[in-house]
Amino acid sequence: MSENKTPEDLVAGLVRLLTVTREGENSFTAPQQPGGVGRVFGGQVIAQALQAAQATAPAGLEAHSLHAYFLRGGKEGVDIAYATARDFDGRSFANRRVVAAQEGQPILNLTASFQRPEDGLSHDDTAMPDTPPPEDLEPDMAQRRALVERLGERMSDDQRALVLRPRPIDMRTSDKLHWMNSEPRAPRAHSWFRTVAALPDDPALHRAVIAYASDYTLLGTSALPHGLSWMRGELVGASLDHAIWFHRPARADEWLLYATDAPWSGGGRGFNRGRIFNRAGQLVASVAQEGMMRKRVKKAD
Repeated sequence: MSENKTPEDLVAGLVRLLTVTREGENSFTAPQQPGGVGRVFGGQVIAQALQAAQATAPAGLEAHSLHAYFLRGGKEGVDIAYATARDFDGRSFANRRVVAAQEGQPILNLTASFQRPEDGLSHDDTAMPDTPPPEDLEPDMAQRRALVERLGERMSDDQRALVLRPRPIDMRTSDKLHWMNSEPRAPRAHSWFRTVAALPDDPALHRAVIAYASDYTLLGTSALPHGLSWMRGELVGASLDHAIWFHRPARADEWLLYATDAPWSGGGRGFNRGRIFNRAGQLVASVAQEGMMRKRVKKAD
């Protein structure tokens, strides 16, 4: 934890980051990540685009799904504009389309669907994996520090700063993620997450934070069978698309289990799935993502 930032400071910064400013009836801007370096985190763009869609949704309707395509890598230090189209407004459902752009170039397209809450036929045919509770696991930041010490000078200053940057999301992993392990293993991972301090009682914000956190660990799951890592410079990759289905309300400042698996990789791509459970074992969201994944070719000396 940074000497200058409390957990409350970090979460307040996340809330600011995910708060969009209306510039017109259907246009918004969002703040940049303070001190951001390199490429914008994909979860940030997804969450900000969702916030823009939610800001134009009819009263009483809640986001139940989103589908996003990453077109170009966003750059830190450059404003992102979000243009929203109101494609459909019905009595039970509505649809919004959002284009995120930097310097006039689209970087992400997102479509979100909204529904008026209602009672209906219900079943839940997936069980939460049996995994240690978050209280028995150390924060991922401790493992990140150990990784930096192990890699030493093989990491650039920017990589080191990115890995050690204090985060508003506390993640605790019961498995070795791709950046902690070089031995091939089954493409499955289990991580608990929650914000490091309480969030405001705004369901739309909690959905946005869950969308933000859903981009953590997901693409790396498809790297596990290969024993390779982006963090160690062994892979080149980028998210291609990302989809989320919100099944029931959940608080992002209470522990949620993110269980990910990758049933397939090939052709320079990896396909990943995620299930998010609350502490009661209820499925609160499902996630799917495909990303580019290529083994880095070392340049000849």
